[in-house]
This record gives sequence, C-alpha cells and structure tokens, in this order.
Amino acid sequence: MENKSIDKVNIHRFKEGKIQEVEDELAVELPLEIQLATHGQRPAKSISVTMRTPGNDDELAIGFLFTEAIISDNNNIESFSYPAQNQIRIILEEGTKIQLDQLERHFYTSSSCGVCSKSSIEAIYTNTKFDLPVEQKLISRDQIHGFLQHVDNEQSLFNRTGGIHAAALFDFDGNLIALREDVGRHNALDKLIGYAINNQMLPLHKYVLFLSGRASFELIQKARMAAIPIVVAVGAPSSLAVELASDSGQTLIGFLKKNSLNIYCGHERIRI
Repeated sequence: MENKSIDKVNIHRFKEGKIQEVEDELAVELPLEIQLATHGQRPAKSISVTMRTPGNDDELAIGFLFTEAIISDNNNIESFSYPAQNQIRIILEEGTKIQLDQLERHFYTSSSCGVCSKSSIEAIYTNTKFDLPVEQKLISRDQIHGFLQHVDNEQSLFNRTGGIHAAALFDFDGNLIALREDVGRHNALDKLIGYAINNQMLPLHKYVLFLSGRASFELIQKARMAAIPIVVAVGAPSSLAVELASDSGQTLIGFLKKNSLNIYCGHERIRI
C-alpha cells in the first residue's frame, strides 16, 4: 500500500513586483509505523514511527532495522505486509533472536541528547557487522565533483518541490548506482541501504555515499554499519560526525561544490 509522494496546493506567489495565484507542488510528509514480529508471534509490536515521504517503504523499514542492528541482512526477513495505510509489518524468520520487550533505539541521534561522544561511538563498534577494507581504493576529485550533476539529473522530487533530501550510491568510477529521496535525511539513507540489502550488495566496500545536505553523526553511523568507506556531503559535517568517521577509518568530505570541497578525514582515498 503506497501513498503519493507529491501534493499540489494553490498559493499566492509574489515575484518581480507582481502577485499571482498559482499551483505549487509539495513533498508529502506522512508517518510510517514500522511493526515487527517473529514467525508465529501475534500481535506484532510497533517499534518506530517516522515521518517520511511515501515510496520505497519496504526499503526504509529494512534499512532502519539493519542500521539499528536489529537484523543482519534480509535473510532474517520472512515477509512484509501493509496492514493499514502508513503501516508496514516485518515478519522475521523463525529462530531470529531479538528481544522485543527490551527493544529501544540504540544510537544517539539528537545533538542535545547529552550523551558523550565516547559512549556513542563505542555503541557503533559494538553493533557493526562489517569491517572497512584494509586496501584503500582511490577515487578522483573530478569524479566526486561530477556527483552533483548526476544527482541533479535524477533527483526528480527535489526538482519538483525543492523540499526533499537525497542519498545516493556511486561506484569508484563515478557511476550512479542508486538514489533515494525523502523529507528526512536519515530516511533517504535508510531507503538506500534497504535497496542495497535487497540486492545483496553488503558490505558496501566498493561504493561512495553522497548526501544532499549536511553530514550528521546519525548518517555517518548508518554508513559505517553498511561499511561505506567514503561519505560525501553537500553541507557541513558535525564535530561528532568527523570524530566517528576518523575513528572508523572512513573518508568524510563536506561542502561539496562544483569546484571545491573540504576533506575532513581520510584524504588518502582521494586522488587530487
């Protein structure tokens, strides 16, 4: 069951000294309730409600469960269904070991949470399934600058609404592999990782992650869970994002523009 991702409204637009009543397009934002159950268990337990742009909801749920270390891959999933509008139910294979009664969000996503960086980063290492590769494959700076045009060509919802984020996977030759959009940065990345899980691509050692906005700690930890070695963001990183990327051995780039970028750590992977 899937909702539309764009809504249309009438607005008054003031431009060049004139006011007009015109139709405008908005990115839809609706809640998605993720429910979880093991084989033979009823009823399912609601584990998360996230505000998202409808579309690729199965990827969003699978990516969320993986980056929260609740599942290790899609082999844990027996089936999924949509019991009602804006609900998705994931049924795990019999024998999958989880503690639903103690289930809670593992990672600290708010900048005001007050949790020290040491304990936050240790939580990542505790739950990460994959190591980063020892051999560091290189990507050229020119190829990274080329990401902007590739994303601009493919980011259809943003081009129509101007109010949505993108997460994209590129290979080391600069080819766009997949792109997902959502009003939430974390949702766009969960959708992308869910896509990778569904296509048996993990670990993502051979890919570069592009983020259309800033690079927060939460996004770097999701990338680290999937073993993505290079993260490139159009916006700024946070201090804890840089600390996590550096401690993890990842390359983190911010402020990507047509002719400039900042490398915060892991410059060895970038061919200047």
